[in-house]
Amino acid sequence: MEKILINTIMHHVYTNNLLNHNQFGFTPQKSITDAAITVKESVEDGLREGLMTILVSLDVRGAFDAAWWPSILMALKDFNCTRNLYNLTKSYFSQRTAVMSPNTLQVEGEFSKVCPQGSCCGPGFWNIQHNSLLTWSSRSKPKQ
Repeated sequence: MEKILINTIMHHVYTNNLLNHNQFGFTPQKSITDAAITVKESVEDGLREGLMTILVSLDVRGAFDAAWWPSILMALKDFNCTRNLYNLTKSYFSQRTAVMSPNTLQVEGEFSKVCPQGSCCGPGFWNIQHNSLLTWSSRSKPKQ
């Protein structure tokens, strides 16, 4: 069910060209080499134009553990996903529990964020949640 869910969402996202072109992680036909070449070309363009270039690189520890469901659902609304797809995703996120059973004791608790470990949905939801960060303008011309 998870594969059907994320594949349908990503089909909508890719068909409608909704992901920022600077999204390289977990993106078909793109690699770290493509990302490095894009950075190199951007720096070279800036140098030619006399611009100052600043590079910010993020490595988010526990990235999937930090996935905040309301943000993903808001992005799906912004992407104009169908109501059925949105509601299925909302249902997928609702009433999630984790169970830990050390020895004879069993502890259960609900949680409201985190993409389940090993879930095929994690990379797709990550890209959807953080797509808006890539739409921020990365270059500006100096004032004269």
